[in-house]
Amino acid sequence: MKNFTLEKDADGIALITWDMPGKSMNVIDATMMDEFDALIDNVAGDDSIKGAVITSGKKAFGAGADLTMLQNIMGEYAAQKAKDEQAAAQTLFDGAYRLNQTLRRLEAGDKPWVAALNGMALGGCLEIALACHARVSTDDEKATYGLPEVKVGLLPGGGGTQRIARLVNPQDGMQMLLQGKAHPPKKAKQLGFITEIVPAAEVVETAKQMIRDGLKAEAPWDQKGFKAPINVWSPAGVQMLSAGNAILRKETYANYPNALNIMKCVYEGLLLPFDTALKVESRYFAHTLTTPEAKAMIRSLFVNMQELNKGARRPDVAKQELKKVGVIGAGFMGAGIAYVTAKAGLEVVLLDRDKEAAEKGKAYSEGLLDKAISRKRSTPEKKEALLNLITATDDYAALEGCDLVVEAVFEDKGIKKAVTESTEAVISDTAIFASNTSTIPITELAQASSRAKNFVGIHFFSPVDRMMLVEIIMGEETGDEALAMAIDYVLAIKKTPIVVNDSRGFYVNRCVMRYMNEAWNMLADGVPAPMVENAAKMVGMPVGPLTLNDEVAIDLSQKVIKQTIADLGQGAVDPRHVSLVNTLVDDHGRLGKKAGKGFFDYPEKPGKKKLWPELKNLFPQLDPDTIDVGDLKDRYLYTIAMEAARTVEEQVVTDIREADVGAILGFGFAPYTGGPLSFIDEIGLAAFKSRAEELAKEYGDHFAPIDLIKDMAAKGDTFYGRFGFGEDQAAA
Repeated sequence: MKNFTLEKDADGIALITWDMPGKSMNVIDATMMDEFDALIDNVAGDDSIKGAVITSGKKAFGAGADLTMLQNIMGEYAAQKAKDEQAAAQTLFDGAYRLNQTLRRLEAGDKPWVAALNGMALGGCLEIALACHARVSTDDEKATYGLPEVKVGLLPGGGGTQRIARLVNPQDGMQMLLQGKAHPPKKAKQLGFITEIVPAAEVVETAKQMIRDGLKAEAPWDQKGFKAPINVWSPAGVQMLSAGNAILRKETYANYPNALNIMKCVYEGLLLPFDTALKVESRYFAHTLTTPEAKAMIRSLFVNMQELNKGARRPDVAKQELKKVGVIGAGFMGAGIAYVTAKAGLEVVLLDRDKEAAEKGKAYSEGLLDKAISRKRSTPEKKEALLNLITATDDYAALEGCDLVVEAVFEDKGIKKAVTESTEAVISDTAIFASNTSTIPITELAQASSRAKNFVGIHFFSPVDRMMLVEIIMGEETGDEALAMAIDYVLAIKKTPIVVNDSRGFYVNRCVMRYMNEAWNMLADGVPAPMVENAAKMVGMPVGPLTLNDEVAIDLSQKVIKQTIADLGQGAVDPRHVSLVNTLVDDHGRLGKKAGKGFFDYPEKPGKKKLWPELKNLFPQLDPDTIDVGDLKDRYLYTIAMEAARTVEEQVVTDIREADVGAILGFGFAPYTGGPLSFIDEIGLAAFKSRAEELAKEYGDHFAPIDLIKDMAAKGDTFYGRFGFGEDQAAA
């Protein structure tokens, strides 16, 4: 066997070590399943073996199923369905049911199994442990345990919905399944799905001792008189499941079929004998695999993101080790950049106009660390070590020796020009200079540089410590070395990079502005503000456009509008937008959340934000009963998707994986769609074009199909088919 080894000790206990060659993590794939089936038979059929302990030869127990394998299965199903739908469905179910059958043979056998968890166990790997008769965990708090399948459009398919529903109290169990929440060892033991916690060095021996002490080879639900934590027909069960269903629909608007199927698995499974319940779970798992949401989410949130996080866009140049990074501008953005950089173990020079401002920026890191310590996510020692990596200064000479300098000063070309010149006077010829601008084209800013090939854009999103996306912008003269350094830096700070070519607003902000502009259009059309916000949530946006505008600041929107007019002329901006934003900012001082008032009023806690009542008086209001909510929802999705397509047509985006991942990570574009280009592909180019024409006729020319969409619709293309991935992957 290549994935497992089996060693039998003098007491007849088999130690099975899972260590997949060539992989940093153990995962469940076809070869692993074949070998695991054989191991279970081996243990069951060898009279000299009294029980088995399964552990990992890696730092973690395992990361779950190989989703690329599932993606291929989905592609095979689609191909077979075209020939024989019933046979395709049966084949899909058989594949989905295999893990459940395997684990049930382990669980229902006459020899005890113990999972010796030396590290993290997620998804199907945790399901393997749950099928064992006991689970021993390391005391390392980084060893988290959870079932995150819901986050990629799936549900646990190895008995996870059934075993968690029978081991864990209903509320925590449903949160674990529906939120994909992972728990550290102490919490997992408290919830009831970890049996013992011991130091890492004692995990295997403790597991063996359980077998020596007579551990029964019988799961709780196989014992006479077993009762689940909740009876679904009891008053408490009805209340919990009814409330859970209502909360789920409120939070997801039924956009995620996998989440609804998890609820069904738990409800139906608790009414049935355990073996039948496992079949029910497998049927829902197989059905979920056929949904467009699962296809899109696996592709974008797993396959695409994994490739980007491995440096898919990095040019083939020698890697340079990053040691020292400069950050100019110690405001909110610069302070956040300094924190994530130091957290990655890199030396940071945080520079501002005076020492006091620079120290204030460093104090931001101290505040984040104090909060982490209070939540037991860090220690005073780690805090001291991180803060020692940050040097707060007002002296440009301190930037000497930096491999990379990130400028995060005000959005003013003059200030940025002065910063660039002062920096290049002290850094080496090979050092890279990056601007964190969110609006000004990189090629324009690079004019202030004496070496434009070393000038690149690195656009962070706020708040830097929480947002996982970083947009790297290529100026017209940016060289491969600068791009490689930027990607290496983004990966070092554990964020996901996307690479785009220069454009006003680049990629993400162009899409974000379309989102907010459409909300402004709706307000100007007379759509009541609550409907403007709620329609966005209904379509799957995590943050409504008016809330988002308040978060980024309405006066910033005003600055962007003024700069756009200055650069492109009055006709480049809808006069209704100018009127709306100027009214809020100039007439009422409503700058956004930072000012305590914007589209919303923000009372002091514990008060909750409320829409500003006067919004309804800014434009004549339509009767809500006359408004087509379906149109409102489509207006959001189509305006963003059309803009994403436009960036492909303009070659701002040259890798469509980045368009989908960037939109989801950058501003939360409806994750169940897989991103704006996946959204278009799933609808079909012809249908997308037709609906866009309807919206253009009713709501404005910005919905009118661009030439690329027209051409693709005429040829029956898809984005994932035309732009380098092949129709087979598009169908997967």
